Amino acid sequence: MKLLLPDSMPLHPALPDGVEAHGYDASRPLPDEHLDAEALVVWGSSPEHLAAVAGRMPRLRWVQTLAAGPDAVLAAGFPDDVLVTSGSGLHDRPVAEHALALVLALVRRLPAAQVAQAEHRWADELGGLQPLHPTGAVTTLLGARVLVWGFGRIGQTLAPMLRALGADVRGVGRSAGDRSGFPVVTEDELEAELGRADVLVMILPSTASTAEALDARRLAALPRHAHVVNVGRGSTVDEAALVAALVDGGIAGAALDVTAVEPLPPDSALWGAPNLLLTPHAAGGRPVGADDLIATNAAALLAGEQLRNVVER
Repeated sequence: MKLLLPDSMPLHPALPDGVEAHGYDASRPLPDEHLDAEALVVWGSSPEHLAAVAGRMPRLRWVQTLAAGPDAVLAAGFPDDVLVTSGSGLHDRPVAEHALALVLALVRRLPAAQVAQAEHRWADELGGLQPLHPTGAVTTLLGARVLVWGFGRIGQTLAPMLRALGADVRGVGRSAGDRSGFPVVTEDELEAELGRADVLVMILPSTASTAEALDARRLAALPRHAHVVNVGRGSTVDEAALVAALVDGGIAGAALDVTAVEPLPPDSALWGAPNLLLTPHAAGGRPVGADDLIATNAAALLAGEQLRNVVER
C-alpha cells in the first residue's frame, strides 16, 4: 500500500510491512506521480489542492487528516467509498492549553495591562488592592462559573485545568449527564446556562447546525460581566453580533483564536472591537501522537479492522 506523508511536520510512523511511505510537499499541488496512492495523510494542504485531487486518485482507500475537525477534507469531495479518519485526540492538550491562556488573559485583564504598558502608564486600576469579585467584568477564576460549549475530548481536557484554578465548570454537549466528572447539559438548556455563565468557552466544530450558533440572541443571554472565548471554528460565531455586544457593553470581553475568514481581512471590524483579544489560529497546529495514529490506522486498514476516528459521512 502506497501511503503519502506531508512534509508540513516531522512524521516517522512505525508502519507495518506492506506499507510504503512517500513524502509530498503539502504547500503545493499533489504531483501526478502520486495519484496512484492508496492512502493519504493530510496536514497543511490548502482546500484548493485537496479539491484538485479528490476525484483523481482511483486507488485511494483512506484519507487521514491530522486536524481535529475533518471539515476541509470532507469539503474537498473525496468519493464516498474513501474512508476518512480525523485527528481527534491529537490536539487535546495544545488547544486546552491555549484556551486556558485566553481565559486567564481576559479575567486577569492582560490586554488592558498591555495597553497601559504601551502608554508607559502604571495602571493603578489594574493592580494594588483589588476586590476578589468586583462589580463588572469577572476578574478571577476563583468561584467563576465557566460553561464549555462543545464538551468533547478538548473540553474534557480543559475542564480539570479550570477546576484546579477554582472554577465551577459545566459542559454543553449532544447528550446530558456526567462526563469525566463534570455535569453536561444539552442545548435545550443552553440559554439558561448562558445566563449563569461568567465565562463561555466555545469548542464547536464547523457544521451546518453550528453556523453562527453564538448569535445576537444568545449573546444577549450572557451577563454583561461575562467573557467569551472561541477555540473551535470561526463559523460558529456571528461576528457582527459579537462586535456589537462588545461595543455596547453587552459582554465584558472576548478572545478569538479562530475567525470566519482566515487570515482575518484587514478591514474586519474585529480588529478594532473593544476588549477583544485575537490570536491567529494558534491553539492547535502541533498534533501530539500523529505517528502512532497513522501507524495504528494503517495496520488496521491492512488487516480489515476498525480504524480510529472514522468520520461518518
